[in-house]
Amino acid sequence: QVQLVESGGGLVQAGGSLRLSCVASGRTFSGDNMGWVRQAPGKEREFVSAISPNGGSTWYTDSVKGRFTISRDNVKNTVYLQMNSLKPEDMAVYYCAGRRIGSDIYDPKYVYWGQGTQVTVSS
Repeated sequence: QVQLVESGGGLVQAGGSLRLSCVASGRTFSGDNMGWVRQAPGKEREFVSAISPNGGSTWYTDSVKGRFTISRDNVKNTVYLQMNSLKPEDMAVYYCAGRRIGSDIYDPKYVYWGQGTQVTVSS
């Protein structure tokens, strides 16, 4: 079983940046595709980004393309989400997740999840 712990969330002004980190423990996650999913108040969980096991392929929802960058360090068992040019609509709880269920990359269904980290963007 893999445990995920996110960090790096916080309060930032619109236009600012944050870098989220997700550390995996319990076993290596190097063979798993990983993703970031967010949930704003009153809304369903939304796919944000995903990365293949070796980091060679990445995917993003349209609203964050060009602003967010996902990466991973399999030696450190860590996944990152660099978020630049943040907008108020990016405000949400961000979850790290691993081992996607199914073939749809943009469907945020994963086997294991972190507890989430809050990102607040002030306008």
